[in-house]
Amino acid sequence: MNLKAKLFLSLACSTQAGLSFAAVLEEVTVVAQKREQSVQDVGIAVTAMTGDQLEALGFDNAQQVTAMAPGVQTVQPNGEANYSVGIRGVTNSDFTTNVESPVAIYVDEVYISQMSGAGFSLFDVERVEILRGPQGTLFGRNATGGLVHFLTVKPDFEFDAYSKFTLGRFEQTKLEGAIGGGITDKLAARFSFNANQGDGYIENRFTGDDLNNSDDQSARLQLLYNYSDNLDFLLNLRVAEQDIDTGFFENVSSIRTGELTPNELNPVLNYIDNDGDVYAGDYDDPGFNQLDTKGATLTANWQINDSLKLVSITDTSSVERTYIEDSDASPVSLFNFFLTTDAEQFSQELRLEGEQEKFRWTAGAYFLELDINDSNGAISDPFIGGGGTTVAGSEGGLFNPYSSELSSQSIFGQLEIPLSDRFNLVAGLRVIEDEKDFSYSVNAVEFLNPESQPGFAANANRAQQAVLGEYVSDRKDTEVSGRLQLDWFVNATSLAYASWNRGVKGGGYNAPIFPLSPPNDYDDETLSYDPEQLDAYEIGFKTDIGTIGRLNLAAYYYDYKDYQIFNIIGLDTFTVNSPDAQAQGFEAELQLSPGSRWDILFGAAYNDAEAELLDGTKQTPIQSPDLNVNGLIRYELPTRFGSFAFQGDFVYRDDVIFALTGDETVQQDAYTTTNASLSYESPDSRWQVVASVENLTNREYVVQAFDLSGVDVFGITEQYFGRPRWWSLSAKYTW
Repeated sequence: MNLKAKLFLSLACSTQAGLSFAAVLEEVTVVAQKREQSVQDVGIAVTAMTGDQLEALGFDNAQQVTAMAPGVQTVQPNGEANYSVGIRGVTNSDFTTNVESPVAIYVDEVYISQMSGAGFSLFDVERVEILRGPQGTLFGRNATGGLVHFLTVKPDFEFDAYSKFTLGRFEQTKLEGAIGGGITDKLAARFSFNANQGDGYIENRFTGDDLNNSDDQSARLQLLYNYSDNLDFLLNLRVAEQDIDTGFFENVSSIRTGELTPNELNPVLNYIDNDGDVYAGDYDDPGFNQLDTKGATLTANWQINDSLKLVSITDTSSVERTYIEDSDASPVSLFNFFLTTDAEQFSQELRLEGEQEKFRWTAGAYFLELDINDSNGAISDPFIGGGGTTVAGSEGGLFNPYSSELSSQSIFGQLEIPLSDRFNLVAGLRVIEDEKDFSYSVNAVEFLNPESQPGFAANANRAQQAVLGEYVSDRKDTEVSGRLQLDWFVNATSLAYASWNRGVKGGGYNAPIFPLSPPNDYDDETLSYDPEQLDAYEIGFKTDIGTIGRLNLAAYYYDYKDYQIFNIIGLDTFTVNSPDAQAQGFEAELQLSPGSRWDILFGAAYNDAEAELLDGTKQTPIQSPDLNVNGLIRYELPTRFGSFAFQGDFVYRDDVIFALTGDETVQQDAYTTTNASLSYESPDSRWQVVASVENLTNREYVVQAFDLSGVDVFGITEQYFGRPRWWSLSAKYTW
């Protein structure tokens, strides 16, 4: 199969097949309903991308997969050190790690609970599936917005190997590869690895060192054992680590509350950065992010008979992270925010899949245990914590440890009932029981050796001065999600569907950085929030356009109960339950191959969301643009020396806000980013070379902003910008 056929096997139009030539359609399957199906036969809005497409688009980390999916965007509350996904305006921008995202991340059917562990590198990936809308029935809690599912390449008994080397701007070097094949007639293995190094693209004028560099390593070993013709076991072992200099923001003077004053000196810091370069700053204490993740998954598939299958997925994983930033974004030693993560996760899923005549059904049980020992806080000079005085060489601040123990159990089932040759009824239900214990405290401390990083988190480097607040609580919640859907197979190439889906997201707790005032606010009303429930009504239509393309359409209405609305107040984050919230919108995805050499993609999404705040006013939720548009055009030129392809793509994102105030300090106007690439594939398909440029026009756009305006705070707005123009050249060889 040539590069073009592989690339467009499942481009962003939720397509079941790619078009190597206009008259040739190849089927692609997804596991959106826990079993393999053509995506065009699934009554869910799905965008599926193959590993070849991700590679051709230049995607090398999990944050980038949203680019070609309408209504989907990446949210980066701590820059490249942390990320989550927003779908149809449903998102979470909390930069602490105790709040789980309403859009779930899965890797090989394993739930990734920690946003800190979701920013992994993409390598040796078979497919990515983005499911829009609630997916609570088959995937469970915390998928009210939808989910992103990464599926890696599995071991095979035939020998397979590749290596890929990339050079990029800012001295980037990246090496990845995989090798696999049969060891015995029953045992196969596959080893994959990735290493990414590079200089930072943010100039620190204060120290002369560059920030936001690349330093990531990942490895994965998979062993497949075919015990018999109907029973196999797959063991997945994985490790990853990251150590980068990050935790910076562009400092914009904002001496009046809610207002940008870029040309006025900040009297709090006696500093101004108005050189117009958003990729440079003066940071006296540059931040860093150290991340280590580990995991092991054992999957067993037992085909009991022709119509009954049992699947068991057992996983254990851990995330350790230490992060600190120069929050005043200046050469002044005033305030550094930090957080740590130490999370242990265990999950077990048992799933029974059956088929009787034309009936299909899935039933199962799921257990999740999540133990978290995290902290956040601040190092400050002068000492802001109160309760004592510091000694020479030390700094004061806040240290806020919190722990959470979650036990979640659920049972679920889904039944597909054929009403006729053209109509199919789908019904599903999941009952979830969550039990969570939470403890939290705010402490004024003295950091005895603040220069020992990450020594600020070690007990030996802190002296307790005062306990400023404490909170201990537990909660037990029962949540019910469900699905009812009617599929109408209009003809052999068209599907229309109407569905109701109920999604749920578990309740939880806030862990603010600063002491609450008054102190008696350390109670359930302030620090606890209830589960949210989303009733989603959707109609959709999927169809082939002759032999040259496909068109997929969807329209939806969202009705929330106890919507978990997120807000940023200064450097503190709070999640509260909104009395009322709704959203409505539509999406269109089009893929065309009008000739044997051309491929065109287009996607558009409109979303109108509104949430009622506690004071009775209404506001658009954060990170919820009204309009998203994406497009791609590709031309392939076959020659006797190989195949050349020219590709260009763009993404348009409408206005967004980053906090519920809606002030200009937390706004980003609409913007468009563009990318271009030139690729070559040898006649035998062994060599592939790709030259690409991301953010071709060097567009400057804010992906996160924190309002610390007013002289009673820091008098600044922190802005984090997307990457500048970035070129890369890669070469891949396949054995």
